[in-house]
Amino acid sequence: MATYEFLSDEWLAEARSIRAEFDGKGSAISHSIRMNLVIGAVPFGEGTVDAHVDTSSGELVLDTGHIDPVDLKVSLDYDVAKAILVESNPQAGIQAFMSGKIKVEGDIAKLMALQSITPDPIAVEIAARILAMTE
Repeated sequence: MATYEFLSDEWLAEARSIRAEFDGKGSAISHSIRMNLVIGAVPFGEGTVDAHVDTSSGELVLDTGHIDPVDLKVSLDYDVAKAILVESNPQAGIQAFMSGKIKVEGDIAKLMALQSITPDPIAVEIAARILAMTE
């Protein structure tokens, strides 16, 4: 399998392809959140990527661009975003938040509630495939 730099155009295309392959096969996500992300210190392009996470449909949607309305906005650096979103390392997120490397505007309780979600086997498979194709 080819590998791509996290958040590069090639990575985004492959991640979308993997998600499409599993569309509708996983359990619904019970926690609804609409969150914009500002990912800084990106090692390519203009140095910042705007993205969003939306679970309001019952499925996880992670894509580029911002959405409106949102529950919160999270600003974080590329390495922290990669650790949280690709490597599924919640400890990296907690450490970054405690050290001020993650800025949150809005309903932080919604963000904290995400930690209690247990991923279903389909979500675990998607995450493993995305991790395997990420440099």
